[in-house]
Amino acid sequence: MIYKLIHKTQYNYTGDVNSYHGIACVMPKTFPKQKVTNFSLIISPMPDEINQRMDYFGNTLHHFSIHKPHQQLSVLATSLVETRSTIITDLFMTNRQVREQIQRNLVVKNEVLEYTLPSPYVQWDAEIRDYASECFREDQSFYQSARELCHKIYTDFKYVSGFTTIHTPLKTAFHERKGVCQDFSHLAIACFRSLGFAARYVSGYLETKPPPGKVKLQGSDATHAWVSVYAPGIGWCDFDPTNDLVPQERHITTAWGRDFGDVSPLKGILFSGGKHTIKVGVDVIPVTSDEKQLLNTF
Repeated sequence: MIYKLIHKTQYNYTGDVNSYHGIACVMPKTFPKQKVTNFSLIISPMPDEINQRMDYFGNTLHHFSIHKPHQQLSVLATSLVETRSTIITDLFMTNRQVREQIQRNLVVKNEVLEYTLPSPYVQWDAEIRDYASECFREDQSFYQSARELCHKIYTDFKYVSGFTTIHTPLKTAFHERKGVCQDFSHLAIACFRSLGFAARYVSGYLETKPPPGKVKLQGSDATHAWVSVYAPGIGWCDFDPTNDLVPQERHITTAWGRDFGDVSPLKGILFSGGKHTIKVGVDVIPVTSDEKQLLNTF
């Protein structure tokens, strides 16, 4: 599939912001399942400085600074991305085999160590470990266990937009049995890590479709999150607990890390005494090959 992505973030401030230093993590990744053929980033007011670099996790970041007073900040990222699906019916490794490989193979352990440990947004206790262990019998297929866990989260939890923020503790969403994709992804990661597996947080987009007979509204899409787990000899395998499915070409990856804190689309430091409001609009637009030729000039 070929997609045009439009991701606009706008901050409105009640007073002048005299200086702003920001980091944007909005450029999709290029890797075997996905290729970025065009990308543009428009920031207003125009930054006095902007630099592109790759972070520790291999994500593309844009660091920028604005030194002129302003009361509105707009960050518009436009991308053209090609995705492809993959077929994985099973990994043919048991939970015991995967855990032993991670614990005993020094090369594998060094590669995935940061994804097996607690991180700022992913902590766990015996309650979460017990919740996860029901899906991971020792001699069961690791792939099937991962699918079972995602199905369990999908079944047990209700998606409620606005119920949590990124600062809501994971255990709050766990006890209330509701939240959003960030919560479900953090919970799934905590479950995997609590049992000795390596799991990372994936940030990106998911193509959504309007109800039958309805026109898709501009800006109606949103950022999305899912998880990726490591299977020795296979690599990283994605799972989407929010939708109970295995991500394919409709999932577009922007970044990955230990948790949301590593992949936040936009964060910064500002110098101002006022408050602010934020508005985010996302469009995930399928395009044809012919349309791609025209869009390559955007």
